[in-house]
Amino acid sequence: MPTEWKLFADLAERAGDKHVTVDAAAGDTVGDALEALLEAAPELEGRVLEDGELRSQINVLRNGTNVLVEEEGMETVLEADDELALFPPVSGG
Repeated sequence: MPTEWKLFADLAERAGDKHVTVDAAAGDTVGDALEALLEAAPELEGRVLEDGELRSQINVLRNGTNVLVEEEGMETVLEADDELALFPPVSGG
């Protein structure tokens, strides 16, 4: 079963779409799904990764929960029908 990433702000612009479907399923990790996303939309790599690691200001959510803070990070295991989202830093005033 494919997994869909929701992309926001300049990430969606770089990928050319707000939604990118990748080949990742229940039992795979968020890291696996991110790798599949970067294969599907390689123009995101420089914005999302730095020296092969996730940039500290990028937020990765699974079902609305930040996996880097509240779950097992990129090792978080996907379940059926999970919704993944990638957010760049947000600023405002």
